[in-house]
Amino acid sequence: MAEGSTGRRPADPADRVRKLLAKAERAGTEAEARIYNAKAAELIARHGIDAALLAAAAPGSDPVGATRVALSDPYSAAKARLLGWTAAALRCRWVLHRAAAGRVAAVTVFGHASDRERVALLFESLLLQATRELARCRPPDPSESVAAYRRSWLLGYAARVHERLAAAERAAEHEAADRGPDGGPGAALVLADRSTAVERAFAAAYPSLATARRAVHRGSGFRAGARAAASADLGGPRLAAGAS
Repeated sequence: MAEGSTGRRPADPADRVRKLLAKAERAGTEAEARIYNAKAAELIARHGIDAALLAAAAPGSDPVGATRVALSDPYSAAKARLLGWTAAALRCRWVLHRAAAGRVAAVTVFGHASDRERVALLFESLLLQATRELARCRPPDPSESVAAYRRSWLLGYAARVHERLAAAERAAEHEAADRGPDGGPGAALVLADRSTAVERAFAAAYPSLATARRAVHRGSGFRAGARAAASADLGGPRLAAGAS
């Protein structure tokens, strides 16, 4: 061991993100959750840049692939948008499976392995936080359907999460603009090449896929959900549907 070394290994960025998200899930106030989630978004965006640059220096180490995630009711269609829009912000594509009558059986996230891991990490925590908030949601108008309000609320939450995550990704990319593997291109070119690889693989895997219609929210909770997602502070995406 080198002189002066503490013997401690550097913390895994993903573990640090998990700890921050766990604190957000247990937060007693929206202000606390906002602080933890904002830091988690910042770290996970930087982690994505670091993983991309490492992969550029070692071709084939971060392959493009697909992860299918099963969803359950209630509000499976809105949950699907939360997953899909999170994936879109983190440079992945996504596909709805058996989407009909306001229900979605599953979502496939398509992208580089490190990006799919980031999506899974965030989605698990965001869904837990959203579910906790949903349990307390009631429409201001007693005559409005609680189910419609909650469905609309979750769509608003998902849309705001996408905006926050996309902003964090752009900030991390800007910060790393001049970074790149030794002798290789900078971060912007690395990320562009990765996006192109995802688009090509996605088109080959789903050559006849149609574009989904924009999600419709019939409850009045959309704005309330967006406000709640601002507490998650994790800054429309393109939708894909129809595969089964």
